Amino acid sequence: MKKLCALIGRNRKLFFRDKGMLLSALITPFILIVLYATFLANVYKDSFQSALPEFMAVSEKLVNGTVAAQLGAALLAVSCVTVTFCVNLTMVQDRSNGSRKDFDVAPVKKPVIYLGYFFSTVLNSLMINVLAFVLCLIYVRMMGWYMSGADVAFVFLDIVVLVLFGSVLSSVVCYPLKTQGQMSAVGTIVSAGYGFICGAYMPISNFSEGLQKVMSYLPSTYGTSMLKNHMLRGVFEEMKAAGFPDEAVTGIADSLDCNPVFRGHVVEPGQMLLIMLGAVVLFGMIYFAVSAVPEKGSR
Repeated sequence: MKKLCALIGRNRKLFFRDKGMLLSALITPFILIVLYATFLANVYKDSFQSALPEFMAVSEKLVNGTVAAQLGAALLAVSCVTVTFCVNLTMVQDRSNGSRKDFDVAPVKKPVIYLGYFFSTVLNSLMINVLAFVLCLIYVRMMGWYMSGADVAFVFLDIVVLVLFGSVLSSVVCYPLKTQGQMSAVGTIVSAGYGFICGAYMPISNFSEGLQKVMSYLPSTYGTSMLKNHMLRGVFEEMKAAGFPDEAVTGIADSLDCNPVFRGHVVEPGQMLLIMLGAVVLFGMIYFAVSAVPEKGSR
C-alpha cells in the first residue's frame, strides 16, 4: 500500500509540474462551456421551442433552464472522459523519456505501477471535473435553476462514476502507446468523436434508427443519459406543475435522451448506473490483465 501511495503521489506531482499538461486539462472545461453556451445553446433552444405545441405558453426562465441543464449534462459527459486522456499522459511520458526503465529494476510489481497511474488519473480528473461541475452549476443558476440538493448530489455521483469509466478506458487505450505523438493523436480523436457517440452534441433520438440501436450497446450512452436525468429532473417537475400533459413531458424527455431504449425496453436511471459500473469493472479487469503481462525487455 505504501508503494502504491508513493506512486500515486509521484504521478500527481508530475502532472502539476508539467504546466502544459495541467493547463491543457484545466482549460478543456472552460473551452467546452464557452463553445456550448455560444453555439449549442441556440440550437437546443430552437429545437425545444419547435417541439412545443403553439397553444402552450412557456416561461423564458423554464426554456433557458431546460437548455442550461441540457448543456451542463452534455459538457460534463464529455469532460469526464476526455480529460482523463489528457491526464493519463504521464503513463506515456514515462515510457517515452525512459523513466519506466527505473521501475523495471525497482522492487515494485508491474500491476502496482499501473494501478498508480490509474488512481492518480482518477484523482486529478476528479479535481478538474469538480471544477467543471461548479462552472455548470453557476451557469444553470444564471439561466434558470430547478435543481434540488438531491439532484446536485446525484450529479456529483454521476461525475465520479464517469471519471472512473473514463480513467479505466483511457488506461486501456493508452497502455500500448509509447510516444507522446501517439497519445496526442488518440487524444485528438477522442476529443473530436466522443461527444457524438455519447449523445452530448446531438441527442441520439435525432439519429437514424439503425445508429440508435448500435449506440444503445455503448455504455457512454447511458452515462450521458444519467447526467441528463438528474440535471433535468427539476425541470420536468416544473413542467408538470405548469400544466404540461404527462405525455408532453415524456415526449420532451424522450427527445433529450432521458429515456434510452435497449432492445425495446426503456432503461431506468438505476439500471444506467449498473451498466456504467459494469463497464468500469469490465475495462478494469482488462487493464489489470494486460498490465500483469511481462513487458518485453523487463525483468
